[in-house]
Amino acid sequence: MNATVEQLAPVEQQATTDWVVAALYQFKEVSNAADLQQRLLDLVKNINLCGTLIVASEGINGTVAGDRQAIDKIYQFLLSEGFNAMEYKESQSSEKPFRKMKIKLKQEIVTLGVEVKPRDLVGHYLDPKEWNELISRDDVILVDTRNDYEYKAGTFKGAIDPKTETFREFPEYVKQNLEQHKDKKIAMFCTGGIRCEKSTSLLLQEGFNEVYHLKGGILKYLEETPAEESLWEGECFVFDGRTAVTHGVEEGQNVKCHACGWPLTPEESALASYEHGVSCVYCIDKTSEKQKEGFRMRQSQIAAAKRKRL
Repeated sequence: MNATVEQLAPVEQQATTDWVVAALYQFKEVSNAADLQQRLLDLVKNINLCGTLIVASEGINGTVAGDRQAIDKIYQFLLSEGFNAMEYKESQSSEKPFRKMKIKLKQEIVTLGVEVKPRDLVGHYLDPKEWNELISRDDVILVDTRNDYEYKAGTFKGAIDPKTETFREFPEYVKQNLEQHKDKKIAMFCTGGIRCEKSTSLLLQEGFNEVYHLKGGILKYLEETPAEESLWEGECFVFDGRTAVTHGVEEGQNVKCHACGWPLTPEESALASYEHGVSCVYCIDKTSEKQKEGFRMRQSQIAAAKRKRL
């Protein structure tokens, strides 16, 4: 499998007023990933589902949204396929959070680019209360394993930003910045937990002694931790139409610039540089007028398609 194989469910999704958003993953040996992809495609043809699932020989990962019945069907299907130890979280969206349903076939369910063994070698899992106690200590190095635009929306107090644009850059960050701290306590976190399965495995493989990660990721933390006890600052970037969520996994106030992908606070989206779907303070000087006209045309087409669905 040398490239991503992506297929769309060939059905027009029906409208629903209550969107259940399910984020899930599990590292598990899949003997025939292409076959699993096809059976998932067959399943989603007949249910009201949108989002993305990634299938690989190492397991499954993704976020999907639909009505209660559709989410229950996909969940039960995965259980029947032996995914009975999934990291699984649900939240709500007031609007359809994804345009289509995609099933992707890849080499990795989260792309690190370095071979690790997350099923066999992984860091210490901490629940939210244990996490708060650990990262409040002075002798802990707290690392956000997510990308730069995710960090921008929000992070834990005192967390280091590796300034990565993709997860593939994380091994080099470790080599350049953490190698000299193998005797330190290293705590890492990500959105749903999956990236830390690989990042902690990588560090242990490289000889680090004490490696910890937040079980269930930021989403689980925000679900379980009252705001008054929280060490989280800002909002948590999510890869769907909500842009970001906050405590209680409620929709946040950030919006996404669809020209560059960066999350924007209400103050930033109120600036003159912001034009919906066209530009923001972070990209207005980085695109030409011709590109901006193309973005405007795209945004017009999206708005027309949305009106048609309504």
